[in-house]
Formats: sequence, C-alpha cells, structure tokens
Amino acid sequence: MDHLTILYRGPLASCDYDCPYCPFAKRRDTPEQLRADRAALERFTAWVAAQSHGVSVLFTPWGEGLVRSWYRRALTGLSHLPHVERVAIQTNLSARLDWTADADPSTLALWATYHPGQVRYERFLGRCRELTERGVRHSVGIVGLPDHLPHARRLRADLPAETYLWVNAAEGHAYSDAEAAEWAAIDPLFGYSRHPHASRGLPCRTGDSVISVDGDGTVRRCHFVPEVLGNLYDGSFRAALRPRPCPLAVCDCHIGYVHLEPLGLDDVFAGGVLERIPAGPWWAPHRTGAAPLTSA
Repeated sequence: MDHLTILYRGPLASCDYDCPYCPFAKRRDTPEQLRADRAALERFTAWVAAQSHGVSVLFTPWGEGLVRSWYRRALTGLSHLPHVERVAIQTNLSARLDWTADADPSTLALWATYHPGQVRYERFLGRCRELTERGVRHSVGIVGLPDHLPHARRLRADLPAETYLWVNAAEGHAYSDAEAAEWAAIDPLFGYSRHPHASRGLPCRTGDSVISVDGDGTVRRCHFVPEVLGNLYDGSFRAALRPRPCPLAVCDCHIGYVHLEPLGLDDVFAGGVLERIPAGPWWAPHRTGAAPLTSA
C-alpha cells in the first residue's frame, strides 16, 4: 500500500449551530461523551503517526470539531508528519483560527460551510478572509436552498476569485433547469450535486484506497455502506482492501461520489479532493470566461 485516504468520524455529535436542513441528528454531548471522543481521536492520530505509508485524512464529524481543542491539536500535529499528504476537516468556521499558525500550511486544509441564519455574514466572511491572510487552503460552500441564493451571490462577490465556492443541492429539493442554471453560475460544478448518481455496479475507490473509520476503529468502505471491512487497530481491514463496485443504487453526497471512478472527479479535484478544491482555474468562469462544467 502506497497511500490510504481516511474519512474519520468519531462519536462527537454536539454542534453550536442548529440548521433546520442538516441531515445529522444533533445532541448535546455529555462530559463523558466528550472525553470518549477525545480519547478516540487521540488513538486515531497515534495510529496515523505510526504508519510507514502515505496517509490523507478528512475529519467529517457529526458536530463541529474545531470548537474542541483536541481536533485543533490533531490537525496541527498531523499536518507536520512527513507521510501525511493532506489533513482536512469540515467546519462552520465558528471557532477561532489562531491555532492554524502552528500547522503546516502545505498540508492543512479546511472545508468551510456558510449557514445563513446561524452566523452573521460579516463574521463568517471575516473568518474566510483570515484563512486567506494566513495562507490556509480552504473551500467555502453553502446549501442550495432557494432563500440562500442571494447569500450565495453575495458571498461569491465578496470572496477572492481564487476561492472555490461550492453549492450542495438541498436534500429533497428538485431544481428546474432555470434554478439549476442560477446555482451553476455560482458553482460551475453544481451539476454533480443536482441529481443523485446512479452508482450500483460502478467502480469506486472506496474500499480500496479510501476507507471510512469510526471512533472504535471500525472500518467501512465509506460512510454510506454499512458493511464492515475490519478494524483499523488490529489491522484486520487490510486484507479486505481491493477494487470493488458500489453496492448502492445511488450516491448523493460529495464525499462519496467524488470517489466514483466514472465521474472523473479525482482529476477535477486533483490535489484537493479532501478539501473540495478543484484543480486549475477553469472552474471559475466569472474570472476566466471558461464554460461551466456540467454533469450528465
């Protein structure tokens, strides 16, 4: 094995936001639950540190990780390991960012989401600008609900041209072609999110070079396929790694379908798959004049 990409999701479920469209079940973690999450994360980071092959990690917590000191320490520490190619986390940017000064900016990246109604626009934009000033790789995104459109347009106008602003299709919302075109004017890759991808039988990197790991070390091919491949800490998962087709009828989440080989998104996001940053300038037609990319 030359390189393994890991999507890690521990037991943390508490979040300082309460978005009505969020598919994750929120709860307030007890002190005992927080201690368990911290212990699980520290065990995981120790495992990553001990590896001799290349590793990339995306933290995808149910809640908000960066308000917890142990996630900030984990990101900082992993960013300095020579065999860690990328360490990233999904975040709402509500936490302070001064900790990033201690991380390696060539390895660290943030996947940030703006949630209108949960945070003042100026505060969120200020955090994005701070990331830029600090030289931290990041993408910024928003859920494509109809009432979010003016917020997305404002954000696109205020962010630097080189910052990719992605749009996630709202769960259960059907977009007319005219509506989709409005979102694609902001995110030329919106077509990939607009419809679930028929995936059954298609080759996918999950279960081969990409795995999902929970707080107990249970390894699955991805967050969306319940079949267990083994455990991270006893090494039993390694024998199960191999190319395999997707068993699900559809895949409708970016962290899943980005690994479907026929979509070619590994090339679209080359060097930025985990933090959702496309390669090259073509994805920004507002800057380059390039034609938006669409998905069948």
